Amino acid sequence: MSQLGERIRQLRERKQMTQKELASESKLTIVQLSRYETNHRKPDPDALSKIADALETTTDYLLGRSSSPIQEGDTGRAYYGGSEQLTPEEIMVAEAAIDAYRKALKVQRNQ
Repeated sequence: MSQLGERIRQLRERKQMTQKELASESKLTIVQLSRYETNHRKPDPDALSKIADALETTTDYLLGRSSSPIQEGDTGRAYYGGSEQLTPEEIMVAEAAIDAYRKALKVQRNQ
């Protein structure tokens, strides 16, 4: 369970989210989220599920029961030969690039 906080933080940072943004999206307080990321507290099943949904991952990945951060049935990577053709690191890099692109577009549209 010690990797839980690390995985939450890593995915949050890859998605370029602040703790405040993730807390808001998962309907938790920043204090709760901070304690989960630092492994000072363990989230209850409901909080864990909300975090996983907000990070678009699975509770199994956050708990260390799976090495893949992608959700089951995620078909958005079929044009790369399917997610089974990519390493978890390649998937995270691709997702981070897409997220950065989307944020840049959002900023551009708001100007």
